[in-house]
Order: sequence, then C-alpha cells, then structure tokens
Amino acid sequence: MKTFLRSIVWLALIVWLGGLLFFPIAAWASFSTIADTHAAGTIVAKCLGVLHHEGLVAGCVLILFLAVGYAARQFRRSTLIIGVVVTLFMLACTAWSQYHIIPRMEADRIAAGGAIDSVPKSDPRHVDFDRLHRVSTDVEEAVMLGGLILIVVLARDS
Repeated sequence: MKTFLRSIVWLALIVWLGGLLFFPIAAWASFSTIADTHAAGTIVAKCLGVLHHEGLVAGCVLILFLAVGYAARQFRRSTLIIGVVVTLFMLACTAWSQYHIIPRMEADRIAAGGAIDSVPKSDPRHVDFDRLHRVSTDVEEAVMLGGLILIVVLARDS
C-alpha cells in the first residue's frame, strides 16, 4: 500500500512537472519552425491549455493521495501540510493563468484583428498582450518552483 500511494503521488507530480519542462521546448519549436507567428501562437496556446488541464487534474490527484497517504500513516503530518499548501498554490496559479490571464490575452488578440502581430508594438492591445504574456510566464515559473519544492518535501519524507 505504501508503494502504491507514493507511486501515485510521484506520478502525478512527474506528469505535471514533465509537461511544464516540455512546454518551453514545444513553444520554441513552434515559433522557430513555423513562419506564421499567429499559427505558432495558436499551437502554443492549445498546448498550454492541455498543460493547464493536466496540471489541474494532477494537482487534485496529489492532494487526494497525500491525504490518503497521511490517513494510512504513509506520510508525515509536515509532508501532508506542506504538500497540500504548495499544491494548492500551484493549482491556484494554474487556474489563474488558464481562466483569467489567457482569456484576457485572447481578447487582446481578437481586438487586434485576430493576430497580435498585425498591430504595432505600441498599440495598447499589443502592450497589454505582452504584459499578460510576461505575467503568464512568471506564473508558470512559480508553478515550476512549487513543483521543485514538492520534490524536496516528498524526498525528505522518504
């Protein structure tokens, strides 16, 4: 039972962090091989949506199996508390990005005529899009940092 619970927790974390690590590579590949930046951005946006939903599911699985593992005396109390708090932070960041930041970026893109590059960089829609993109990048980095903290917490408990 101990191995099963810990394996599920680690698997959920690996899936989430693996996606976060792979995403910049997929984005780079899209923008470096597709001449049309709008098409590349569309691919990246779709991938990010999948990554976020994957993270939301993985985070729920993490919390559930940390709690079950604690109830079965397979995790220490400190692991449960820190693990749940960090996972909730990661989930909040992921949900904020998916349901608040990305829709606003999409609204800027649509307001710019469908392709953000079709308006000058000084255009308020482009400025806002770029600002939101920076925020989105920072939020993804915060989720990654949370995942790295979880690795340490879980490894310490082993």
